[in-house]
Amino acid sequence: MVVSRGKNPSAQETFMQMAQAAGLRSRLLVTLGLLVLVRLGIFIPVPGIDRQAFAASIQSGSLAGFVGFLDIFVGGGLSALGIFALGILPFINASIIMQLLTAALPQLEDLQKNEGEAGRRKISQITRYVALGWAILQSTLLSSFLLYQFAQVPGPAFIAQTVIALTAGSMFVMWVGELITERGIGNGASLLIFLNIVSTLPRSLGQTIELAQSGDRGLVGGIIILMLAFLAMIVGIVFVQEGTRRIPIISARRQVGRKLYLEQSNYLPLRLNQGGVMPIIFASAVLVLPISLTQYITNPGFSQFVNNYLNPTSLFYVSLYLVLILFFSYFYSSLVMNPDDVSRNLKKMGASIPGIRPGKATTEYISRILNRLTFLGAIFLGMVAVVPSAVESLTRVQTFRGFGATSLLILVGVAIDTAKQIQTYVISQRYEGMVKQ
Repeated sequence: MVVSRGKNPSAQETFMQMAQAAGLRSRLLVTLGLLVLVRLGIFIPVPGIDRQAFAASIQSGSLAGFVGFLDIFVGGGLSALGIFALGILPFINASIIMQLLTAALPQLEDLQKNEGEAGRRKISQITRYVALGWAILQSTLLSSFLLYQFAQVPGPAFIAQTVIALTAGSMFVMWVGELITERGIGNGASLLIFLNIVSTLPRSLGQTIELAQSGDRGLVGGIIILMLAFLAMIVGIVFVQEGTRRIPIISARRQVGRKLYLEQSNYLPLRLNQGGVMPIIFASAVLVLPISLTQYITNPGFSQFVNNYLNPTSLFYVSLYLVLILFFSYFYSSLVMNPDDVSRNLKKMGASIPGIRPGKATTEYISRILNRLTFLGAIFLGMVAVVPSAVESLTRVQTFRGFGATSLLILVGVAIDTAKQIQTYVISQRYEGMVKQ
């Protein structure tokens, strides 16, 4: 089958059509307005907390690792103690939980596969309820353990009002994300995380410029090396995110009524990085958990083990980090694509892979290719996770400490997906105009 492709519009043409298209322009304005609204909500304070004591605790390093990891996804909302301190995190956690439950529970799997749009709406509604429960749980843990020691008036009333404020803020952010997905451009949850990460860049760039103006030639050279490393990582992420293995597929000749459909050839695209950024997020969450537990466990042996072996600069930490990324890459890949389902769907459509028998042989062939791709993708994710931190340590430039592999992957992935959606919208409007003419 020969597929003809129209010429893609250039960047200048795309911006011109964005400015002229009323529908796209309104979607962009809605998206920008809602993102600004969410960003302003981060600075609305949660009442009843001693902010100076909390900021001093973060600067002293006792809470820096835990708060810094969460601030990546909430744009500094936790360190600012705003009502959007949880941000989109409960919804992300709920989505991950629902993906795991859908793969484990046949009822949810049937609801997703066999009931079409109605089933997806039911799963979305269940995800919202799970996000509400998760927001209540997270806000209760934060107010009871992390924030309680900084309460101006400790007691049950402080916990209750903090839980209500944080849960309400998280549900509002989740609603804004769904509103962006429905009436704006791009995926709302992804854009909110994108905004939170981008919001940390001006401060890091300002600190880097101040460091470069210090006059130390070694630091200036280190900054240049760090920037080149980040640029190389971005280029590599783009290639890997867009990299696919195309497996050829042949559709058999079939007759429907009086029409005879000839044999057609197509391909099955398998992405090199099936899990995206999720393996790094899972691995980082597993490693940051012992660090956060040291705040509540007073065992000297446990604290010494965490300080010696779970230090980000230690060889044990790096090795464990890479092993966890490899494990979660295979784990998440098995959730995203099931070779049995792909083989079954090909057989239903009367399609097959050349030289491979339908059924079990097709499943084994797809599994073998998927395992190789997942291994290559996991190696790349490990490089992306380790190289920026290693370069920072070698160059002694620590101004981008909170801006690591996870941030890079999210920024590049969301930017690519949003740009594709805008380009698709522009092309569809161009073809609509041609049809009307």
